[in-house]
Amino acid sequence: MASPFQVTPGAVVFDLDGTLIDSRGDIAAAVNHALLKAGRVPLAAGVIAGFVGDGARSLLARCAKLPETDPALDDLLERFTEYYVAHPTDFTKWAEGAPQVLDRVAELELPIALCTNKPRAVTEAVLSALGVRTRFRAMYAGGDGPEKKPAPGPLIALAKRLGLELGALVMVGDGPQDVECARRAGCRVVGVVSTYSARDRVVSAQPDVVIESLSELPEIVRRWCDSTTRLQAIRPR
Repeated sequence: MASPFQVTPGAVVFDLDGTLIDSRGDIAAAVNHALLKAGRVPLAAGVIAGFVGDGARSLLARCAKLPETDPALDDLLERFTEYYVAHPTDFTKWAEGAPQVLDRVAELELPIALCTNKPRAVTEAVLSALGVRTRFRAMYAGGDGPEKKPAPGPLIALAKRLGLELGALVMVGDGPQDVECARRAGCRVVGVVSTYSARDRVVSAQPDVVIESLSELPEIVRRWCDSTTRLQAIRPR
């Protein structure tokens, strides 16, 4: 597989929770609603936040201390999803500068896409409530296919939907699962230090670049576009 740095960036793919939005309050509310309805003990929001990143079923399994194959999770997941869809942004807010970053990436004439392990119904509800559902050219959410991050399937599917080779995707995320997904798919990847992930956790995943603020992203992507174009211009034919 050719290095992604030999391919001009053609789209920027964002993770959602922790990268574009701070949704810890709404996730905690939906989890505790499901736990209480099932007669289980609710958890502190900080504890729940530490379990976020690998999809709703994994989250609920960790919170309920159940294996992911336990049938009891089916009811918990249904209650979680129903509540979250009805209350998508009671406490959710944008990550600092995120709307402006989406605008600046668009100014580079690059489509933006979304790659999240969050369930599709919840993701749609959150994006609609924030008024940005139509901003994303393509989206892959939890349950859209047989794989979830950190497996490469989500980015492979997005590349096909966008009509791009995998090396043209730039993945942006705050979790190790985002970095591993991109690495396995053969994409460039930017790690973002967020309220969800400590800096050492992001750095240890070894993304191509680590940024302290999402606002740094557009300039990095612009430089990658320029440098790859120059490399292609001088490459022997």
